[in-house]
Amino acid sequence: LFVHQGSEEEEIGAMPGAKRWSLANIMREIERAWGLGVRCVVLFPKVSEDLKSEDGAECFNENGLIPKAISLIKNELPEMTIMTDVALDPYSCDGHDGIVSNEGIVLNDETIDHLCRQAVVQAQAGADLIGPSDMMDGRVGAIREALDDEGFQHVGIISYTAKYASAYYGPFREA
Repeated sequence: LFVHQGSEEEEIGAMPGAKRWSLANIMREIERAWGLGVRCVVLFPKVSEDLKSEDGAECFNENGLIPKAISLIKNELPEMTIMTDVALDPYSCDGHDGIVSNEGIVLNDETIDHLCRQAVVQAQAGADLIGPSDMMDGRVGAIREALDDEGFQHVGIISYTAKYASAYYGPFREA
């Protein structure tokens, strides 16, 4: 499910039938999915431009969009399994998954630190599964260690994506 900060749901032009859900309306879709037998949802954020930065630090804001969505869903329907996307691209002003230096170099270790912080914040909010979709070297092991260090041994990690020049990724980027 795509979640945004607006007050209404929004159609996603590149994905006919898909919508961005507001926090005010997301439970309607969660309950509909539950009624159809869906027991796990994946959350993807669309944050406003003013919250984006070069380092994507909004990704680990405990009061941010995704932690709020997780908490809302878990309060209303605690049985629903929630998987989250862990990556910086929705939060970075350049749309890159990694923190990029002024010289144009992707800073792998600094990015992994942010991804670990993001994963912990999502687990604290109630996420059941963490899905890193970035492509930083060593991020899965680092996220596992960060979650374990904070007492979230029960939170699973599913690295679920490979990014290619595909017809699918373009519409997903717009979403």
